[in-house]
Amino acid sequence: MPWLIFLISSAVIVLAAIWMAKYGDVIAVRTGLGGMFIGLVLLAAATSLPELLTSIVAMREGLPNLAAGNLLGSNMMNMFLLVVLDLIFFRRRILRGALFKHALSGSLAVLLMGLTIFALLAKLDFHIGWVGLDSVVILLAYLGSIRLIQTDLSFEKSEDDQAKETIPEGTPSMRTAVIWFAGCTGLLILATPYLVRSSNEIATITGLGTTFVGTTLVALITSLPELVTTVAAARLGAVDMAIGNLFGSNMFNIFVLGLSDLFFTRGPFLPAIDPVFVMVATLGMIMTCLALIGNLARIKRRLFFIEFDALLIAVIYFGGLYYLYLQGVGN
Repeated sequence: MPWLIFLISSAVIVLAAIWMAKYGDVIAVRTGLGGMFIGLVLLAAATSLPELLTSIVAMREGLPNLAAGNLLGSNMMNMFLLVVLDLIFFRRRILRGALFKHALSGSLAVLLMGLTIFALLAKLDFHIGWVGLDSVVILLAYLGSIRLIQTDLSFEKSEDDQAKETIPEGTPSMRTAVIWFAGCTGLLILATPYLVRSSNEIATITGLGTTFVGTTLVALITSLPELVTTVAAARLGAVDMAIGNLFGSNMFNIFVLGLSDLFFTRGPFLPAIDPVFVMVATLGMIMTCLALIGNLARIKRRLFFIEFDALLIAVIYFGGLYYLYLQGVGN
């Protein structure tokens, strides 16, 4: 029964998030923001709402490790989605042409992950009320990062480019987009508690524990909206938006990690979770660094049909998960 509930709630969450991302994009277009900023902030936030709601519900259910595994595991999954993009569009080699434009957002994602790793290792005993000071720093760092990206994009964008932007024909009205976005949000809110409770039951039945289940199974489900919207955007030629969505989602996940502290009323959140998440966060940061290094170094070597750096990311992802399993992270 828990598996059936998990599958049904997962399907509802994924479909609702996909439609939410679609109409979130419409809202962004109607407001006149550029494609890269849409991908980095608005589309990333929309596709990451399952992670946000799952983490909030997990906190209320007293499952902090499930919440942390969902967010940090999703960061690993998002970078693995770059490998999926590379395999789907291997003839176009879209990563080589697009990732360079995202060096800033990728670097900021690494910075936020680094702050998270420091907080997990330091276990600082400073807090404001029940919220840890480390979580406050992470929240402020995210907001500062978004401001920096917005400023950088505004600087690069000329007035002529701004004048050329038009709303495509057939774009739904703002009213329609807001109604659909709100409706999909409601579905997410209704379905997420079932996903969390069934995941906890699956963790108990299998003996894997909420740490491993959150890092793998729940992270996979909550990252499926990123996969669908990223591939769809790339097929439409909006590669900047597609890749920006992945880096932006990683940044937003760290923001949600800090935000989760507000719902963990037992004290500071980050020092309370399983120490193994230092390794999970580090794996996500390494995979992000590989994506940036592979692009900035202009590596052109391919092994059959896959970029060399994409292959390394895939090896790190599956090797890391296997190592986590061998270490008995569910204990």
